[in-house]
Amino acid sequence: MCRWAAWIGAPLFLSEILSAPEHSLIQQSREASKCSTAINADGFGMAWYDHCAEPGLYRDVYPAWSDPNLRSIARQVRSRLFLAHVRASTGTATSRNNCHPFIQGRWSFMHNGQIGGFDGFRRSAEQLISDDLYRHRMGATDSEMLFLLACALDLDADPQAAMGHAVFTLEKLSRERGEGPHMRCAAAFSDGETLYAVRYASDALAPSLFYQWSDIWQGWSVVSEPYDKTLADWTEVPKGSFCRFKGKDCVITPFVPAAAVEMRQSA
Repeated sequence: MCRWAAWIGAPLFLSEILSAPEHSLIQQSREASKCSTAINADGFGMAWYDHCAEPGLYRDVYPAWSDPNLRSIARQVRSRLFLAHVRASTGTATSRNNCHPFIQGRWSFMHNGQIGGFDGFRRSAEQLISDDLYRHRMGATDSEMLFLLACALDLDADPQAAMGHAVFTLEKLSRERGEGPHMRCAAAFSDGETLYAVRYASDALAPSLFYQWSDIWQGWSVVSEPYDKTLADWTEVPKGSFCRFKGKDCVITPFVPAAAVEMRQSA
């Protein structure tokens, strides 16, 4: 299981979350506390928005704690919206193309979780993506597959419906041709204007997800686990939730993948 952190609000140096806190994301790469794997050493990445509509991207295959460039960049880059991720592979190769976040146009996406038995239906899943989008599939992960499928299902028009439909489709394939656990998903994604997050599982073990408003920094942190090791100021996202963060607003609604499909079919 991976660890990730996202920020939306007033411009903030990435180091304030990636490296400065006691339980920073870099520290979580070697000592995570709220997942089954304490070590997340199979690469890292970050995407950030600044002057351009499309995000900047930096990823590499080294453990986050061993790359001095990551700390240097995090101290220099200031962004109003960024996503950062440290990876623990669930079976795919350690390569730059398999590191999160993933980028498609103005969208960025990162994920913690798994789709059970993905290798058994990978080919069927990939056939659901149009040729125009499939040429952007650079890696082999189930996470990138989930993202591109959501893009194919019109993420631009309705992010919650598109992600719900994508999760439903891949969970269904896992139930038919894969293995349990069929779907575990804690994901964050953005179009550069709004930060979205999902917490969902087909069983009782949804990956952890927390959020916090900071009066000092004037913005929202959304994380796999708190970076200050105290839960006093953090709120846990309920399982089966879809979150929207923009400005000072936080809107959390039920995330029911099957309902998203039913709504699209009846429209």
